[in-house]
Amino acid sequence: MTSQRNIRLSSQQASVVNHVDGPLLVVAGPGSGKTRVLTERIRSLLSNVPGHFRVLALTFTNKAADEMRERLSDLGEARQRAFIGTLHSFCLDMLAERGKLVGVESMPNIFEQFKDRKEVLLNAIKEDPTLQAELDQEGDAKVRGRRVDAWLQGISWIKAHPITCAVVEDDLERRVLEAYDNGLRASNAYDFDDLLLLVYRLLSGNPKLAEFYQRLYRFVCIDEAQDLNEAQYAVICALCGESLKNVMMVGDPKQSIYGFNTSSPEYMDRFKAEFNAQLVGLTENFRSSKAVVDVARSLDSNYLVAAQLPIQGLAELVEGDDEEDEAKRIVDKIQTLFNDGHPDVEGGIEPSKCAILGRTRFALLAVERELRERAIPFYKRLTANHENESEVVDDFQLALRVVANPRDRLHFAALAKKWKVAEPVPTNDAATTLALMAAATGTVGARATAVVAAVSSVLRNTARLDLMPAFTVLTGYADTLDEGEKLPIYEDVEVFRQEWDQYLRSDSSTQTIAGFMSTKALGATQKASREGVALLTVHSSKGLEFDVVFVAGMAEGSFPDYRSSSGRELLEEQRNAFVAVTRSKRLLYLSYPKARVMPWGDWRRQAPSRFIKQMGLANNAGL
Repeated sequence: MTSQRNIRLSSQQASVVNHVDGPLLVVAGPGSGKTRVLTERIRSLLSNVPGHFRVLALTFTNKAADEMRERLSDLGEARQRAFIGTLHSFCLDMLAERGKLVGVESMPNIFEQFKDRKEVLLNAIKEDPTLQAELDQEGDAKVRGRRVDAWLQGISWIKAHPITCAVVEDDLERRVLEAYDNGLRASNAYDFDDLLLLVYRLLSGNPKLAEFYQRLYRFVCIDEAQDLNEAQYAVICALCGESLKNVMMVGDPKQSIYGFNTSSPEYMDRFKAEFNAQLVGLTENFRSSKAVVDVARSLDSNYLVAAQLPIQGLAELVEGDDEEDEAKRIVDKIQTLFNDGHPDVEGGIEPSKCAILGRTRFALLAVERELRERAIPFYKRLTANHENESEVVDDFQLALRVVANPRDRLHFAALAKKWKVAEPVPTNDAATTLALMAAATGTVGARATAVVAAVSSVLRNTARLDLMPAFTVLTGYADTLDEGEKLPIYEDVEVFRQEWDQYLRSDSSTQTIAGFMSTKALGATQKASREGVALLTVHSSKGLEFDVVFVAGMAEGSFPDYRSSSGRELLEEQRNAFVAVTRSKRLLYLSYPKARVMPWGDWRRQAPSRFIKQMGLANNAGL
């Protein structure tokens, strides 16, 4: 099959798209068409290179994977020869199919929530006198809680470094790790870090299996390479072995903002050296106006743009007397843009073209209140482990977990506690156990009965998995309640319905409850795009673009964060600012409050962020 699609590419982009054999490192600046070259190279490989092979395209976010799949949908059957998804989803699939070699018997059940993992560790500590004695030395409950949190962070660190931490020397660290892992396995469960760690062990310990994947995937493409950590890089190297060299990595060291999660742009350098990769730079910016590019360049003098849009755009400072006044001024400005538009934004300005970004979610609280008051539609990115607003949908989600994984003692116990019944005896028939538990409930009887009815409506259909009848049962229960209790249930069910719909659209050939819950845990069931103004942290805005961007709360101590006043931390904060401003295609507004109320109640004067001064905007405002 030959692709009929005509895409205009610059000479830089064409050099990447037309590359076939050999390792390639692409350093792609903001707005340089990174997703386009990745997608079009996959199209070119599938359409023009002869032979029976598959392409493995690994992305950093589910949104990027969705976008690439959408752009390649016109390829028809040839599109099925490409796996496009996150590295975690690829590892999940591999463990589901081949995991028996590392002890994974079926689809891995993932404990993605911090509170669940902490509960696993706390239960493991109770069963180990040595660990309990160690914890008891810590005085009050707060200090003990911090020690447990530190142990959890240590576990993640070890798992994220499968090479440098291949042998855990410290006896206590090793004991904590083993107790925690044993607790997870007792519930037939795994955490996110296990997905990468176990696949690394699977491939490095079974060379024949690695060779099978090397023959299956002739070409590998890796997106957002600046965000790789040791575990991710180790999985890629174990997958490629000595023979697979047709690997392309695309990234931008200037946008490396996940250092707190052990990622580093150093793996791009290592890839270039260890694979002897050809280097190509994409230095054009086809996204942002001149004003936005100038601001980005002021944050990083090494950011060179070979070509850019002939649109001026603007970069402006917005000052508020305090956080409420800052929020009012931001929303006033948005309202004016809705009403009047701007000559540099084609086709008028509507909510979906706008984003308000904050270094943390706390910087956005006043803005959120102001948007609500003025009835301006907005959305916040739902994370994979977002909280349900209603008890009944929360219970339904717990019930699905235990039906998918009858050995899941943690969530069985959580449901029993919520329903105020004795924790059930372990059984392989989770549905029957749920029904018995529901029958024994008192104050939550109607809620428990509705949950069991919802689960039963799913299990009755043995021909194919369908959650829609369950949603009907849950909304039917909501209809028996007053307005205040009814609305949260309807909203939660709608989110669940959207996630179910996304799962049905996935590449998975067979749908199971365990598969849905695991995919949900990875965030792969979230909708890629939403209606309304985007209200996002800088980290969750990564990879997105908007005509109009506001960056709120840009006061010294907030952005950059007061804990990042020097060294590597400050450089990462500067990269955060770079990412934030380059989300804008046309209009950019930076705002800060001149004063704010501190968490302990005191008023404190605020200075504009050093980044505002660096951009030259503070001087323009006479500061």
